[in-house]
Amino acid sequence: MSNSFQQLFPSTNELCYLNHAAMAPWPTLVSEAVQSFAEENARIGARDYDTWMQRENDCRERFARLLNAQADDIALLKNTTEGLSVVAQGLPWKAGDNIVIPDCEFPSNRLPWVQLESLGVAVRSVAIHVNDPEQALQAACDENTRLLAVSAVQYADGLRLHLDKLGRFCQANQVLFCVDAIQQVGMLPLDVQACHIDFLSADAHKWMLGPEGLAVFYTHPDVREQLTLTQSGWRQMDNPFQFHRNSWEPSKTGRRFEAGSPNMLGIVATHAALGMLLEIGMDTVAQRAMANGDYLRNQLSQRDNIELLGNTAPERCSAIVNFRPLGVLPAALYRDLRKVDVITALRGEGLRLSPHFYQSTALLDTALQHIDEILASQTE
Repeated sequence: MSNSFQQLFPSTNELCYLNHAAMAPWPTLVSEAVQSFAEENARIGARDYDTWMQRENDCRERFARLLNAQADDIALLKNTTEGLSVVAQGLPWKAGDNIVIPDCEFPSNRLPWVQLESLGVAVRSVAIHVNDPEQALQAACDENTRLLAVSAVQYADGLRLHLDKLGRFCQANQVLFCVDAIQQVGMLPLDVQACHIDFLSADAHKWMLGPEGLAVFYTHPDVREQLTLTQSGWRQMDNPFQFHRNSWEPSKTGRRFEAGSPNMLGIVATHAALGMLLEIGMDTVAQRAMANGDYLRNQLSQRDNIELLGNTAPERCSAIVNFRPLGVLPAALYRDLRKVDVITALRGEGLRLSPHFYQSTALLDTALQHIDEILASQTE
């Protein structure tokens, strides 16, 4: 695989960084954008705040392009959890309602729903590591199901759900559809219209190659005002700088969820990262990221001392790869890989690798060589 994109990422000179499913290293243009913004603040403060606001608007536009949405559908929040919590705390629940979720969700897509059990709302946790995970989720829904909440891609083993199938089911059965998309946006294309998604939340610091502290929160306009606002502030109004108005009605757009001053530094960084992804094209990004995941899966599957974890069917895979070393604790392998600058993560029952589009096959081979050498030394 060509390494033409590696020059955009200084991390490739230092590390075999296979941990994008946790937190990504910044590309050079992101760090340069942040440095430039910091220098601007030091020199002239907020003199050019109008330019900042234009960049903020452009950031919404770029998120909208990634999701096939409209900019008015986009709110800029702090993180994935905040977006999911807006839904959990905003919908008018009643005793007897139920919510269906997969049994292996990251806490961000479990805890906000579990908190509703005190209101008499049941949370149905469904095993999805089965032949037909979509059917399993659908079978758990009934006439009292208000919401289906899933991760587009599971954080531990990379299992990919067919969001279009789930979205069609929800639309046909008057079930709201909420997606934690943090493990897909920036790695694979995602179309909120084609998938009939009502609510989506995703932080920028993983596959989108941005910072912590900024997330996209999408709401479909037909359901947006079902969410009761739990915060009030000047920034959630149209024309927020009209400070002496008599009417303070929240915007009809997604900005109604942005109560206070924005994270301008996070917007600067994310704006740059999204611009790079859109310029390269998500089809190219997805093809290369998936090729790297497939390469690691294929190579690891040929080793007798390694067991691949998760569903390895092509339509279920992502760029997340999880494996268990045989005869060696995953934690021991994780620790020794860090010593040779191979950065991975312990997730589920194994060791998770998550390469991105810009990395070369040679870099992956270096990581595989270190895995082989460490396992050989630890099992002697």
